[in-house]
Formats: sequence, C-alpha cells, structure tokens
Amino acid sequence: MKQPLRRLAVFVRFAAAALLAAAAVLVPSGAAQAHDELVSSTPADGAALKAMPSELVLNFSNVPIALGSVVRIQDSAGTDWADGSVQIVDRTATQRIKPGAPAGKYSVLWRVVSSDSHAIDGKLSFTVAGGGQAAASPEPSVGRPEPIDTATGSPAAAAPDEPAVPWSVIGMGAVLVVLGVVIAVTARRRLGNGGQG
Repeated sequence: MKQPLRRLAVFVRFAAAALLAAAAVLVPSGAAQAHDELVSSTPADGAALKAMPSELVLNFSNVPIALGSVVRIQDSAGTDWADGSVQIVDRTATQRIKPGAPAGKYSVLWRVVSSDSHAIDGKLSFTVAGGGQAAASPEPSVGRPEPIDTATGSPAAAAPDEPAVPWSVIGMGAVLVVLGVVIAVTARRRLGNGGQG
C-alpha cells in the first residue's frame, strides 16, 4: 500500500508543478497585454480655436479596428456635431464635423476597438471662439485618454460591453481549471487502483 501512495504523491507533486508553471507562463502574458492608447489629437485636448475645424483627428499607438468605433463632438447644450461615421486609416481615426457649429466649449467622447479586440475610450475638450469652420486644422498635440462617464450618455452605451477581465485571461483560467480537474480525476483513479492491488 505504501508504494502506490508514494507514486501518487510523486505524481501529484509533478502535476501541481506543471500546473503552476503553465499558470506562470500563460496568465501574465494575457494580463500584461497592453491596449492601444491615444497618442495625439487634432484639435488637442484643451485647445482654444478661432473657428471650428472641418474634422477631428485621433492618432493611436496602433491600428484600431473600425467596427464599433464612435466619436461624439458635443456642444454645451449636448448637441452632437459629428457628421457621419468614423473613418479609420492606419493609426488615424477621423470624424467629420457638421458645418455651422456655434462658438463655445466642445466635449469629445470617443470609443474605438483596440488592435487586441478590446474597446478603449476617452474624452477631451476644446473651445471655439467663433462660429463656422476654419480652413485648416491646427497641428496635432499629445493627449491622454480618460474613462468616459457612462452616466453622461457617452459612446460606451453605443458600443458592445466589454468584460472587466480580458477574454484571453478568462480563457486561460478556464484551461487551467480543466487541467486541474483532469489531474484530480487521474489521481483518484490511481489511488483506487493502488488500493485494489
């Protein structure tokens, strides 16, 4: 009886070590996967413009996925001046702006799907001194994304909900759980066979 138990103990130790090694290799790679981020915008966050540009441009650290992308350009009354859908070419997302936008402060709420298939969002703002549109857009400037408050009616409501934990990590966790169950069942069978012998 001692020999089968000794073999079982060695097997369980080996299986546990293999499980821990798999977790160490798989889980950090999924968790450390960085999402794309906003690198710059035109107009820049906080910019003061003489007139409204004809378009808003967002530049990202990688190529976002066009599906599910939303950009809203809202004046102080909450009117959205975005014209048509977002156009994505390489790392740049461009949103046309309707003509006739009044002077005042504008809030930009954006949401795109990162190249790793996870949604990212942010906000920025700028002010316009006069109505109408400028002939050319100003130079881009660095901006940082911030979470959008969904209570304000942000683009987050228009795009599909994303889990708090990336799907890759959830999938790897499920694989590790299944592996643990298989190891437990195998250990129980070996213990049963040892007891009969």
